Amino acid sequence: MTDTVTSAPVTTGLYIGGEARQTAATLEVVDPGKPGVIVGHAAAASPADVDDAIAAAKAAYPAWSALSAQERAAHMQRAIEGIADLRDEDAAILSQENGKIRMEGWIDALVFEIRWNLALMLADEVEATKVLEPAPGTPVTTTVAHQSIGPVTIIVPFNWPIAILGASLPHALIAGNTVIVKPPPTTPLATTRVVQRVAEKLPPGVLNVVTGKDADMSALITSPDVAKVCFTGSVNGGKRIMEMASKSLTRVTLELGGNDAAVFLEDAILDDTHLDRLYAAIFDTTGQICMNAKRVYVHRSRMDELVAGLEARLEKAVLGHGLDEGTTMGPLHQPAQKAFVEDIIQEAKDAGADVREYGELPSDPALQGGNFLRPALVIDPDPQLRVVTQEQFGPVIPILPFDTEEEAVAAANDTWSGLCGSVWTADVDAANRVGSQLVCGYVWVNDHGATRLDLRAPFGGMKQSGFGREQGIEGVRAFQDTRSIAHLDAAALAAMAH
Repeated sequence: MTDTVTSAPVTTGLYIGGEARQTAATLEVVDPGKPGVIVGHAAAASPADVDDAIAAAKAAYPAWSALSAQERAAHMQRAIEGIADLRDEDAAILSQENGKIRMEGWIDALVFEIRWNLALMLADEVEATKVLEPAPGTPVTTTVAHQSIGPVTIIVPFNWPIAILGASLPHALIAGNTVIVKPPPTTPLATTRVVQRVAEKLPPGVLNVVTGKDADMSALITSPDVAKVCFTGSVNGGKRIMEMASKSLTRVTLELGGNDAAVFLEDAILDDTHLDRLYAAIFDTTGQICMNAKRVYVHRSRMDELVAGLEARLEKAVLGHGLDEGTTMGPLHQPAQKAFVEDIIQEAKDAGADVREYGELPSDPALQGGNFLRPALVIDPDPQLRVVTQEQFGPVIPILPFDTEEEAVAAANDTWSGLCGSVWTADVDAANRVGSQLVCGYVWVNDHGATRLDLRAPFGGMKQSGFGREQGIEGVRAFQDTRSIAHLDAAALAAMAH
């Protein structure tokens, strides 16, 4: 990673049917750390532009789906070549439009490439079939195969938009579908740049990207020509997507919010390595990651030790602009989110909880009024406070003691969410025992967080954290349907006749 800094403003357009397209209207993208600074402008698609993108994906679908999975993989391999050439620039742009530190922007783009290449490794499995031989009373040989479903829409959020796109886009394409990508309206620039560079190397219409106001993009969800919508975002956003998709019975994959519990058993290892992992799992991207740890449950005998370990790290936190040297924590992305997190911290203080805040707000005049918030620990709060029951999506974490393993499991599962969780213990049997009781889609042992995800494994939530899976062959199957072809078996039929 170099020290490349991209000068604003950046301008991006639409990419539809193999052609770049500009629009009269644009989205203004602002820097969350520097009030009034414009990072760039993204094209604002009209409903007609959106209809054109859907039509382009529909027109490209027959030829793309007719290719073998290996042929599609070859196209996709060529399309990803050279994607890293502009990674430093992409990371700098993403840092400015999102607020995250530059290194996280760089990793965001890197993970997209890693996930793309892992999806290509699944090509041999994409068209796998299962044969059901004739059986007594069933005189047929039936082949169960997988088929693509058509044009799909993929909608990604502001926090890790490029990396999150990599969890579904290559899987949809290698399964034989064409795609329209909708980047987030507040962070559209870097994502659009990456998608367009890939799309330019694929057949026209196979991959399209449209940016704009949500109100003008509804056809991406409601059109009968869209076979599926894959959405990553908030729970309320997922509910809206599901309701809109129901009008045309469009299928959905929803990867929504989380209120992830990290459970530290009595024998948990609390050395620097493990505490560093926990700190990152809580405070990466200023706490704005769905799979971050949102609640920490720790055996009462280890409470002080764990708190001291986090405090030692928080005391070194440097709040500042994401591109500034030495910054370890950037601003929150939106003023409204900052206000929400401030509110739940104040609620905890008013309730008498032990709230400890760390670090110093930036002194640079250019950053005054930015969405900066001091990170905080809330020690042993009332479990009914919002800092415990709601997804904070900010730099604050409640730490709650427990006395028994059963108590910890019950508390961890007592939530609306079921995205991820973690168990921290030196005992493998205890890890498996507790981990298997956590009601969530992904469980770490002695680890937690987005950067620690096995990118080969299926990922997705339970309960209100959504449904469907991304990554792995399960992520490919999410963009396919099954077809059964039954052949009458003459010998079996003759045997039945006698």
